[in-house]
Amino acid sequence: MRMAGERALAEDILHDAFITIFKHLPQLKQPEAVAGWMRRIVVNECIRQTSKKIKIEEWNSETADIEEDVQDDFYKNISLVQIHEAIKTLPDGCRQVFVLYTMEGLTHKNIADAMGISEGTSKSQYHRARSLLKENIMNFLKVANG
Repeated sequence: MRMAGERALAEDILHDAFITIFKHLPQLKQPEAVAGWMRRIVVNECIRQTSKKIKIEEWNSETADIEEDVQDDFYKNISLVQIHEAIKTLPDGCRQVFVLYTMEGLTHKNIADAMGISEGTSKSQYHRARSLLKENIMNFLKVANG
């Protein structure tokens, strides 16, 4: 749902992923690895189906060397449900990169290869997603705290 952005598309992706899983189940050589194998199929199906409709902005060299701000702790006063809702509001391209990087643990190189974009664009989209999330969450906290 986080990668698709909308319920109907997420359901289609999951449906198609399970068809692939059942079709290739006899080829699974290590049954103990089924969870990771299934996850990979679902992620790949998300990338395949959403890349048809997502337009990702090209790499902006001005944001190329953005460093992580390890002192950012704006997120500590917000629930996971609120963070999930904020992630769903991100534009498609940066939402997908954000989810693949933070939740699926892919590297920017892996994301770039899978999505057919440059590694720099992946980094740029990730940083854009972080900025938008921080802004949305800060606005929510301002409203919640009056």
